[in-house]
Amino acid sequence: MSRIGKLPVNLPKGVTVTVSADNVVSVKGPLGELTQSVDRDLKVEVVDNQVMISRPSESKSHKSLHGLFRSVIANMVTGVSEGYKKELELVGVGYRAEAKGQNLELSLGYSHEIIFQLPGEVKVETKTERRSNPVITLSSIDKQLIGHVAAKIRSLRPPEPYKGKGIKFVGEQLRRKAGKSASV
Repeated sequence: MSRIGKLPVNLPKGVTVTVSADNVVSVKGPLGELTQSVDRDLKVEVVDNQVMISRPSESKSHKSLHGLFRSVIANMVTGVSEGYKKELELVGVGYRAEAKGQNLELSLGYSHEIIFQLPGEVKVETKTERRSNPVITLSSIDKQLIGHVAAKIRSLRPPEPYKGKGIKFVGEQLRRKAGKSASV
């Protein structure tokens, strides 16, 4: 049995899970609703305020899908009950970020401003204080979507290893390199 797949997903108060006939799982909670299509071979059932997933055989593909879909459903339950948040920090002189609705305007040292359009499910806030780096805060109920959006924003100017300039996640440890050393 898959160690992750065999664990039940506990449902917090206010979260309901429904499974349709064509194996589509819908999770509804106080923050919103998410749906996910599950592989037809797996059986998903809600028993005593817990979601259980079972697989038909011990084949390698069934084992991998078992753990995958258990984790996906657990992330959906956490998302509709608590939500997810990612914070990105802009490190560099003159780097700025400004949120205008679903558009994020970034000034990253290029010759032009970058306007990044966010999906409707992702909320954005920017915070700029004197003597500190600007911080972009993304929040959403969909873990996969927020991770994808954060990675796309980071890829616009990834941190470089010498001075650490670029967009990095808050708390991310960068591997720094030594610069040129003068010969004696």
